[in-house]
Amino acid sequence: MSYNTILLFGSNGQIGHELIKTLDKLGEVIQLSRKDVDFEDTDKLRYVINNIQPTIIVNAAAYTAVEQAEFDLRTAHTVNATAPKILAEEAQKIGSILVQYSTDYVFDGKKQSSYHENDSPNPQSVYGATKLAGENNVMQSCKKHLIFRTSWVFGMHGNNFLKTILRLAAQQKNLRIVSDQTGVPTSAALVATMTARILNKISDANSDEDCWGLYHLTSKGKTSWYGYASYVISQALSLGFTLTASPETLIPITTADYPLSVNRPANSCLDTEKICLYFNFDLPDWKIEVNKMLNSLMLQQKCD
Repeated sequence: MSYNTILLFGSNGQIGHELIKTLDKLGEVIQLSRKDVDFEDTDKLRYVINNIQPTIIVNAAAYTAVEQAEFDLRTAHTVNATAPKILAEEAQKIGSILVQYSTDYVFDGKKQSSYHENDSPNPQSVYGATKLAGENNVMQSCKKHLIFRTSWVFGMHGNNFLKTILRLAAQQKNLRIVSDQTGVPTSAALVATMTARILNKISDANSDEDCWGLYHLTSKGKTSWYGYASYVISQALSLGFTLTASPETLIPITTADYPLSVNRPANSCLDTEKICLYFNFDLPDWKIEVNKMLNSLMLQQKCD
């Protein structure tokens, strides 16, 4: 791919933090966090894009506080739906590629098998509904778009389930973990790496119009939150982490035993056949990505 100016929004998030490293190989990356551009300031958002005139816009910013979104619909909709529409409109005007990230929460989780890109969404939360609106706005407003739905994201930067389990397992012996929700843990590093690889493959933005569209991007395999926690603790112990809990002391519970104000999809598995076939690559099993992060955390612990 020719040298690019890449405008990255959400550089301080889990995926954004990893994108800084992977996009650097494709051109000049201009990193913007919420401190630099507030997505609620739509005029400034348009000004920034027109002033920089990027060849690629990557939007890793989102309102991800699922429970809070139920009580803050205006902000969630502005960040997850309105802002992507503005990015798409401005990208269309200047001929830029727009990369947008979305979520498994656009589905209701009732399907027994993995969700395909053409399955009908049915979000059960404000977060899921606003992310779906963002998808639709991008598709309607920008021809050269790539939308990547992912799920159960974890990474070295920021807060996530993997880090939370390690912290709690160091403090408590018996942890109650939901066992009737299924999904695919996916590392932010993998999402960022695949994003850069796909952008690199698109050498001529106008040569293949079929490349634009919606893709599912997760690791391979599937597990429950209980299975995920068990694996993390087992591997962490084998690496020498000091933990009070063990896989044997975990207590499986149902969703009903752990009520929240927002329904989570019982099935969050996303089928990735489309992205693998179209861009000709394979995706690793989720356990491989978890192992990588645990090794990185142990190395970090030793350095500290």
